[in-house]
Amino acid sequence: MSEQPDLGDCLRALRKTHGWTLQEVSTLTGVAVSTLSKVENDQMSLSYDKLLQICEGLGIHVTELLSGDRKQPSARTRRSVTSQSNTLRQLTRNYDYRYLATDLVRKRMVPIHAYARARTPEEFGPLTKHAGEEFLIVLKGEIELHTDQYAPVRLRVGESVYIDSTMGHAYLSVGEGDAEVLCVCSGEEPDMEGTLLSELETVEG
Repeated sequence: MSEQPDLGDCLRALRKTHGWTLQEVSTLTGVAVSTLSKVENDQMSLSYDKLLQICEGLGIHVTELLSGDRKQPSARTRRSVTSQSNTLRQLTRNYDYRYLATDLVRKRMVPIHAYARARTPEEFGPLTKHAGEEFLIVLKGEIELHTDQYAPVRLRVGESVYIDSTMGHAYLSVGEGDAEVLCVCSGEEPDMEGTLLSELETVEG
């Protein structure tokens, strides 16, 4: 009979399967890096409540963590149907944002339905930049994309752009009315939506 792997081995194997660092697991679960490290090195054990906290943060069942079988990551089956209840509106000087699928936590791809309000670089102010990448498609109206690396370009309905979000950028409305767009931001952060909202508060605050 094979020996049952201990908690430290299971946690380390789970981390390596998903490519998580100790810091990422700490961010997801709220458990200190030093505690996680001691567990992995068999220097301390965990209470059942703390074990549940880790599993909840990682989105797994306790049996998955303790099984010791790391050949295949467990399949994720999340789903979010857009409605008013899971849409978060954020009105800023330059955009009228509607964050979609907010009922899904710790997602790395963030869909945003937005309206561009500013019409000149002077009105917009400093260019926006943040971690990750983003894809934008124009749903209504016309926008002019300004970046700190390329000449401005205009996009009409049905046209799109993919950019590195670390590059300074601004979407300006052209013509009458506010242009309507769908933007999808992505990144390696375990909670990309939270990262974007935090940066939005910093800029607007």
